[in-house]
Amino acid sequence: MARHRLLTQLLILALAGLSLLLAAGFFGAGHPAFDSLSHFRNHFAVLAALLALALLAMRWRLLIVALPALGLALFSLSSTGALGSFGIWPAKAGFEAAPREEPVYRLLQMNLRYDNPTPEKVLSLIGRSKPDVITLDEISTMWKGKLDLLAAAYPYRIFCPFPNLVFGVGIMSRRPFAEGTEPRCYDRGAMAVAKVDFGGAAADVAALHLAWPWPFEQDWQIGNLGVPLAALGQTAIMAGDCNAVPWSAAVRRVAKAGGLTLMPSVGPTWLHRKMPDLLRFAGLPIDQVFSKGDIRIHAAKRMEDTGSDHLPVLVEFSIANEADKQDDETTTLAALN
Repeated sequence: MARHRLLTQLLILALAGLSLLLAAGFFGAGHPAFDSLSHFRNHFAVLAALLALALLAMRWRLLIVALPALGLALFSLSSTGALGSFGIWPAKAGFEAAPREEPVYRLLQMNLRYDNPTPEKVLSLIGRSKPDVITLDEISTMWKGKLDLLAAAYPYRIFCPFPNLVFGVGIMSRRPFAEGTEPRCYDRGAMAVAKVDFGGAAADVAALHLAWPWPFEQDWQIGNLGVPLAALGQTAIMAGDCNAVPWSAAVRRVAKAGGLTLMPSVGPTWLHRKMPDLLRFAGLPIDQVFSKGDIRIHAAKRMEDTGSDHLPVLVEFSIANEADKQDDETTTLAALN
């Protein structure tokens, strides 16, 4: 009896602790320490729900303790879209149908992993998927020679070395950079921007690699990037390893600074390299894609493992022409009337 009571008390304490961690994560805008907790919202929520159900199974009179925690867990999972992944909560549609007459382009976002043991898998994926433009993270010294093998197919490029020569970003493009423009690097190689000519329609393409969350430098780095983010053109697409989940205050800050819209998540892209891929569902969705202006995103998906601890993300998009804009205006006016 005494053991049963002790176990119950321990479960209640654990549930209270998890509930506090969950609640604190919703105050990420107040302090980056809380925002760091929000990255594990799904993990905390699942554990809290299991503990709450365990308490209810042990003693129904604990309903007053378990029910609020269970409600918080379900609310937390719904806020991240996790319930939609399991068909429990309706998922939000976030992609537009591809146009019939407009060209559709492809962007491939890749965290290469600075010490990737299988660079040939990266080159193979690029060769098979044939993206129009590629945004790259963790371009270490070893990658320079490997990426040079793609120079003929992707002659338009910019690499921004990080001071440690490990975590630099880059952009490679089949499409030419817009005439009269120069690609630029920002914040010690954390961000690259190039204006790309997509068949006569120019759009800024940006590659981003943020540092780890608090207690590391992510918070002040986003502040440093405020000016270049705000300077992005009216039509832009940006992709990168944000080291931050879609529902975090950090990602919201990035989107707000650039006047960008966050693409719906494709699911967990990061998983520790030593963990089996069957545990991918427990990973973190930290590779993000943002857009604004005339960019229309039609589809996105995770690609196969290429030796990094991140999965590549392939995005299909188009750039609206004047006829599309007029159709949108007509549709909007009709809806208002």
